[in-house]
Amino acid sequence: MNILSANEAKTHFGDMLLKAQRAPVQINRNGKPVAVVMSAEDYQSIEAMKLQLLQARASQAKADIAAGDLIDGETFFDELEAGKFD
Repeated sequence: MNILSANEAKTHFGDMLLKAQRAPVQINRNGKPVAVVMSAEDYQSIEAMKLQLLQARASQAKADIAAGDLIDGETFFDELEAGKFD
């Protein structure tokens, strides 16, 4: 991934857009990442994958409910906070 400072990104905006068509470009401010510029096609692919994952999780939840595989709310939120649903 290309990495540019915020100042470089501003100064070389057109070049950055061309680079972003090939690979994401990370923008840093004060040495810390603050943004990533990517092609519209890559962004749309990521959004489609997120939707597919959400749909799969919803289908699994429906199947779990139909099978009576349920957990209480407190357990659910404890597991959610622990990252068990990632």
